[in-house]
Amino acid sequence: MTHAKGARIRVRGLQPAQVLAGLAGIAFLVVGIIGFARTGIGNFAGHHDAGFWRFSGNPLMSLVRVVTGVVGLLLAFGSGRARTFGWLLFIFYGALFVWGLMIDGLISTNPFANAGNPMDLGRADTWLHLGVAALGLLIAVLPARRTILVPEDEVVDEPTVVEQRTDRVADADRTDTIPADEPRRRSFLRRNQTERGPEVAREERPPGLAH
Repeated sequence: MTHAKGARIRVRGLQPAQVLAGLAGIAFLVVGIIGFARTGIGNFAGHHDAGFWRFSGNPLMSLVRVVTGVVGLLLAFGSGRARTFGWLLFIFYGALFVWGLMIDGLISTNPFANAGNPMDLGRADTWLHLGVAALGLLIAVLPARRTILVPEDEVVDEPTVVEQRTDRVADADRTDTIPADEPRRRSFLRRNQTERGPEVAREERPPGLAH
């Protein structure tokens, strides 16, 4: 009979959060590099007519996307780190979404109006950032796949029943053999006494009565 000690539930294998974090990191890195290729590094925080499809962008925004991609790739190598990257996406790009709403005038009160629009955010960028924030939340809360790990060195045998049975058999043999020897010794003594009995009687008889 065997039993396992120390069985634990562990996160094992490549997790879905890591896959999404890695794909998001690659996408941000590619988009950022394309943005640098189209706008260059001149007029770093200004407006550029050359954008990426419907999304506007300047070198500052391209730098933010490249940094996001690098961080995503680095944090995708661990399940917990991938979830941290998801929370970072949710917080940072959620804030960019709210800021884009303020810049577009969809939110009347804009406490950052004096900062202008250094990332050259447009309406399409604002809704893109909402989607990125939702993706980050998904990465952060996505459940992990878990498995039960049983270490091989902690699987031990239990020979206690066999040992108890062997001890009982040994005790039974010991009790059976000890009484069997005693009658034999007694019979041997009796036989010696009967054999020596007539000789002793002859020696004790007086010589005149032997007729």
